Amino acid sequence: MGKYDPLKGFLKAQAAERVPMTFADIERLVGAPLPKSKQYPAWWSNNPSNNTMTQAWLDAGFTTEQVDPAGEKLVFRRVESRAASRSGAPSPRTGWLERLRAKMAGTVRVAPGWDLTNPTGEIWDAERE
Repeated sequence: MGKYDPLKGFLKAQAAERVPMTFADIERLVGAPLPKSKQYPAWWSNNPSNNTMTQAWLDAGFTTEQVDPAGEKLVFRRVESRAASRSGAPSPRTGWLERLRAKMAGTVRVAPGWDLTNPTGEIWDAERE
């Protein structure tokens, strides 16, 4: 059993789409203090290769949002509805590209024949400004 399995189990058991928690709540669940890196927002990112705790909440079907390191609180948000998870829909760790494409569909239009790899002629050199 992994150190953060109690958090994973707790989140999986929740019916709510959003689960607000304090860092102290998480420490009580796992029975150990969080690492000092808890003070950095990046530690709470939803990157699956970030840390073992990230893997626990992602495996439970949640992501983090409204992370407030100074106030030591955050919100876990369910990535997929409970109905979708029962229907065999992709888990939060798989199918992310398909979900991103679906969310971005129709937000950017490229004119036919336009080559996105062609230089624009803009100069991004700070010394020239």
